[in-house]
Amino acid sequence: MGQLHTLEKECYRWRRRKEDRPAEILKAALKTFSKKGFAATKLVEVAKEAGVSKATLYLYFESKEALFKAVVSEFVLPQIAKAEEQAEDYNGPIKDLLLALVEQWRTNILETDLSGIPKMLMAEATNFPDLANFYLENVIRRSHQFIAKLIDIGIQRGEFRECNSLHTARAFMTPLVFTAIWKNSLAPFDDSYDIDEQIEFNMDIFMRGILKDKQE
Repeated sequence: MGQLHTLEKECYRWRRRKEDRPAEILKAALKTFSKKGFAATKLVEVAKEAGVSKATLYLYFESKEALFKAVVSEFVLPQIAKAEEQAEDYNGPIKDLLLALVEQWRTNILETDLSGIPKMLMAEATNFPDLANFYLENVIRRSHQFIAKLIDIGIQRGEFRECNSLHTARAFMTPLVFTAIWKNSLAPFDDSYDIDEQIEFNMDIFMRGILKDKQE
């Protein structure tokens, strides 16, 4: 009975290991893409990082392009969806919601391997147009449209001055994207650049630009 119980436990562990493989591969791919970029990443490196064979990796992902899209779908898109859901149930000042979203972005994106994705796309977009268009449509435009919708709500409520909401959304997002790129490029060589202080400064300037003057 003891040997049978041990065998059952081993079989269960094997099944769980097999079920966990796609997630392990995606985590390994995110780490490798963020560190090395898309072109320089080899699938054998991802497989090694995930603790599987290259053949096993191909059972789940047919190509490096498919693997990258899966990484975005698994780790990036849920962050956007979470922010969208949060906004649906929010009734407070839009300014406070925007600042809360920045803090969530700092924790869930900037302080994780996801911060390396913008740099990778900026550097390699022209060489991989399919991936660039995929990211542009599913991440960048979706994020801009979401923030633009919040800006429109703020304008309607009288919190923000009249402005082009899409341009304003881009003005909101651009410093955040730049900060992620800086962190993964020149930040290790520049002790004078305090990322947290810079984010706070950027948001202060942004809010001063869109908040409606009480005298208007």
